[in-house]
Amino acid sequence: MSHRRKFLQQAGLLAGAFSSGSLFNQLHAADIEHAEKRISHLSPLEAATDEDYWSVIQQAFTVNPSIINLNNGGVSPSPRVVQEAVERYNKLSNEGPSYYMWRILDQGREPLRQKLADLAGCDPEEIAINRNSTESLNTVIFGLNLKPGDEVIGTKQDYPNMINAWRQREMRDGIKYKQISFNYPIENDEEIVEGYKNAITDKTKIIHITHIVNWVGQILPVRKIARMAHEHGIEVICDSAHAFALLDFTIPELEVDYWGTSLHKFLSAPIGSGMMWIKKEKIEKIWPLVCNDKPHSADIRKFETLGTRSFPIEQGIGEAVNFQNAIGNKRKEERIRYLKNYWAERVKEVPRVKINTSLKSAYSCSICGISIDGMTPGELDAALFNDYKIHTVGIVWENISCVRITPHVYTKIKDLDKLVKAITEIAGRKK
Repeated sequence: MSHRRKFLQQAGLLAGAFSSGSLFNQLHAADIEHAEKRISHLSPLEAATDEDYWSVIQQAFTVNPSIINLNNGGVSPSPRVVQEAVERYNKLSNEGPSYYMWRILDQGREPLRQKLADLAGCDPEEIAINRNSTESLNTVIFGLNLKPGDEVIGTKQDYPNMINAWRQREMRDGIKYKQISFNYPIENDEEIVEGYKNAITDKTKIIHITHIVNWVGQILPVRKIARMAHEHGIEVICDSAHAFALLDFTIPELEVDYWGTSLHKFLSAPIGSGMMWIKKEKIEKIWPLVCNDKPHSADIRKFETLGTRSFPIEQGIGEAVNFQNAIGNKRKEERIRYLKNYWAERVKEVPRVKINTSLKSAYSCSICGISIDGMTPGELDAALFNDYKIHTVGIVWENISCVRITPHVYTKIKDLDKLVKAITEIAGRKK
């Protein structure tokens, strides 16, 4: 009973994941802090190769050892502490849903908003918590006051849900949705900026940017595109689904107007969690995607009237941020880039193998596309899984045809060695 009272006190008064009594502090803080002290003198780039340190991080995950999961670009597994937070607070919620959810766990919303704002380097009054990038960006896409004839510029390599949202607005409201196309990889910022610039007309109102192209991992020069767009009086929407908690940046330094991400990718938050950011002075003019009694309010919370939602997931997001902060943004970015380069550098000269992603740090981090002459992406994906139990994903989209491979912080070097062996053997087979 005393243990139960202590738990309820923490849940009600200290807001769980947002307190000194968080599950992260109970389960992982001491081990990670001890490991961090040993590498504190190293730069993030130097620390990226310290396997003893990263073995401590790896042990925090519960991934299936019989499958090598290299499709973290789709959705990432959560560390144990995040899973346990969701499970613990879900059980609590079911002891008395309307009481524990709305009177106890809902107290965690504002601490979570602040915690995410600290991580993103922005004002908490610009952040709304939701389910994923699609919800975030569709809120903006459908919430903008655009009139017939107004133009929006995107690319053929953007994420399908965003493309389809703009096409719906085109069909419903008579706006004009224009798509430009790039042949990645590109290692020249100006080529990308000029691609958008050349599509601008006097009717262009919005440019839609994908921060990291999900198909092949190309990093776009978001700030340069935004500055160019603003010079022409054009607003910018940024899809950072694969960039947040992977690349070391703050939202304001991107200089965009609207932004969204999925927290269940590189933050490793619970599946079905996301975040939207809107520049403060622009919140008032965006209509909520779901109804609100004050749709023209300047309060970011108008975008969170989703009806009944999962408060345990919000506690899980908080624990994921705790885990992220313990590693450090830049250290995490350099480790994952190192893992991507580790395998890609070893296979790029193998006959029949083609790397479809730049290996320069400015243009890629984790996601990397690979193809083998004479094989379709589906065939290569199947060979990797059936013969080596390596899970990837085949990509065929517009002018992109490859297998996408995406490691994460829990990925082990021995598993990437197995990947290199698998690619080399598959490429060596007769056509």
